[in-house]
Amino acid sequence: MSGSGTAALEAAEVGLVIDGVRILDGVTLAVPPGELLAVIGPNGAGKTSVINVLSGALAPTSGTVRIGSVDVTGWAPHRRARAGLGRTFQTSSLFVNRTVHENLRLAAVASRLTWRTVLRPARPSAALARAVAEQLALVGLADRAEDPAGSLSHGDRRKLEMAMVLIQRPEVILLDEPMAGVNSEDIAGLVELIRTVHREQQVTIVMVEHHLHVVLELAERIAVMHEGALLAIDTPERIVADDTVQAAYVGEPL
Repeated sequence: MSGSGTAALEAAEVGLVIDGVRILDGVTLAVPPGELLAVIGPNGAGKTSVINVLSGALAPTSGTVRIGSVDVTGWAPHRRARAGLGRTFQTSSLFVNRTVHENLRLAAVASRLTWRTVLRPARPSAALARAVAEQLALVGLADRAEDPAGSLSHGDRRKLEMAMVLIQRPEVILLDEPMAGVNSEDIAGLVELIRTVHREQQVTIVMVEHHLHVVLELAERIAVMHEGALLAIDTPERIVADDTVQAAYVGEPL
């Protein structure tokens, strides 16, 4: 999708005003293909709002969003998904009474539906079965395939949600606080999964995350949000040493 010199995902001068309150103020981000960009900032800085605008959950008041070279500013989330954009959420969005396998299969089938196929009877597919098995193995849930999704630990639920996005074969993934609510024992496994997806599958990732040790371990660049604006964007080493960033994190040291 992205040609040479074209960002995989781009926001240009994005503004967002809700009920007269300015949430985002001229945010510009260009994420090259294959990069893992982390978005950080104090509470209320506008991090999730950026993700919502990029995914299409919120329409910006001003500015544009592009996937590759295509302007998708007015596109709904499902249309952006078909263009190669995947997303996870802060809170789990699983069918808890369905099995792990069924959740993943439903995500795969939904991503392949078109107006031509929706009325056709569902048919077993060897390719679909292989894709489900491969994703379960990738996220380490093959042995939990027949368990209800509601029986999974919070960390394993996050892994299943990742698998449900990955089976749709996105080129860009938005991760909104993937470690939220996950205990310390499960964080290491999630970090390794994100690293594997990024490096081995060469997926572009934009990640909002509060755990700074996770950000510093995974990110190639860090974008710092403050009061709805982009305060800085640079390598982890330079961000950590930036006095302006340190001042924005009063009480939340890097």
